Amino acid sequence: MIRTRNTRQRQVILEELCSTKSHPSAEWLYQRVKVKMPNISLGTVYRNLGVLKNQEIIQELSWVGGQSHYDGNPSPHYHFYCLECGKIEDMDKGYSDSCNKEFKEKMPEYVIMGHRLDVYGLCPQCKDSQPKEL
Repeated sequence: MIRTRNTRQRQVILEELCSTKSHPSAEWLYQRVKVKMPNISLGTVYRNLGVLKNQEIIQELSWVGGQSHYDGNPSPHYHFYCLECGKIEDMDKGYSDSCNKEFKEKMPEYVIMGHRLDVYGLCPQCKDSQPKEL
């Protein structure tokens, strides 16, 4: 991980990301940051998110077929993806270091650096809006 100097733009982007638990997209962050820095471009937001990710200050969450979302919490944890509304939430279940150990034991020829668990389904709001089965 290479550290780069912290710019004002990067700091404002990070502050906006850490001010929400909603796991926003780059476009959402761009709209928020633009209020504080009118001359910032969407490309600058993307580049700075990439730097923050490479520095392991934030996480990039990619869902197959969807746009990336970002998490201001860099510590390992699991996420829930709602298939109806697209909401992403942190899960209360703690990160399992024992899984890393188990993978290392079962796959000794590999270098296991971590794992990711994606849980998906319907959030409470979307579940409640579904028609009830008879």
